[in-house]
Amino acid sequence: MNDLNLYPECTPYQHELLKVSATHAVYVEQCGNPHGVPVIFLHGGPGSGCNPAQRRFFDPAYYRIILFDQRGCGRSQPAGETQDNTTQTLVADIEAIRQHLNIKQWHVFGGSWGSTLALAYATRHPADIISLTLRGIFLSRPQEIRWFLGEVALFFPEAWHRLIDGVPLDQRENILDYYAKLVFAADTAISIPAAIRWNAFESSIMSLLPKPDVTQSSSQVQTNAAAADATPATATAAKDNAVDGPTELARARVQIHYIQHLCFIDGEQLLQLAATTLRQIPTTIVQGRYDMVCPPQTAWQLAQAMPHASLVMVADAGHSAMEQGTCQALLAATERYKALVTL
Repeated sequence: MNDLNLYPECTPYQHELLKVSATHAVYVEQCGNPHGVPVIFLHGGPGSGCNPAQRRFFDPAYYRIILFDQRGCGRSQPAGETQDNTTQTLVADIEAIRQHLNIKQWHVFGGSWGSTLALAYATRHPADIISLTLRGIFLSRPQEIRWFLGEVALFFPEAWHRLIDGVPLDQRENILDYYAKLVFAADTAISIPAAIRWNAFESSIMSLLPKPDVTQSSSQVQTNAAAADATPATATAAKDNAVDGPTELARARVQIHYIQHLCFIDGEQLLQLAATTLRQIPTTIVQGRYDMVCPPQTAWQLAQAMPHASLVMVADAGHSAMEQGTCQALLAATERYKALVTL
């Protein structure tokens, strides 16, 4: 990680489970400067959860760094719960965290699904936001889902083959429903192996160029490439060459639940709302030119809708936040936004 010039590792000075509904309690942590300018990190997935590497995009001497695991994710409870779990409830959770921590305004930083959630939150609460930093833009429109669950096979036939291997031919046209039945099965002997295969597919298409270590297996390389969007348990398991079955299951259940419902948003409407409600918010959009999870057309369309935003198209990157060019662009944004005047 040192070659990425991330800030030094830091540990939370405070963490808690915040009760946000009758069912859900979300894990919230704070690190960095307790008296600094607040920034909230919105993780990807849906379903991934946060990990320590994500704290390191921010100067801990300047920022009050807030991370939270979304409903059903990571250390939030209950793990993998999809009841009362929608984009709208997550937006309400973010606002509940802001109020609970007595924050007037904050920077919002989100990648992949986190960029969707950041836009959904920002269009509802624009007055509470100092800046937006968005990576790997995703709006959950039907064409984006079709790409991820089918057309991407044009570029990653091996990964796609691993996902559909063993799937009956008559069910391959709707791979989402097929895996939903398995992942939500009551028998963990069925659900956990299916969840591991589902999650491995996305992990295997995260980076433009894997950088294999001779001491690592190919599966470890793929998992480490996705580290910026991995849960703490998954990141640890990658190092240990082990798999945390319950964590993998929770992640897959939340992600499939969201994708089945197009993430509970109208992507075109969200694009229009961004154009009309976010004009005064400094915004940086960072996108890998060869992002195979969230293709760059969506980032370009968002930049067209928000002409005041800075679009950084990283020429030699895929989807992962931990690729060199993408990482440096994100760090540059958090440095640049230190100059903004806050309330």
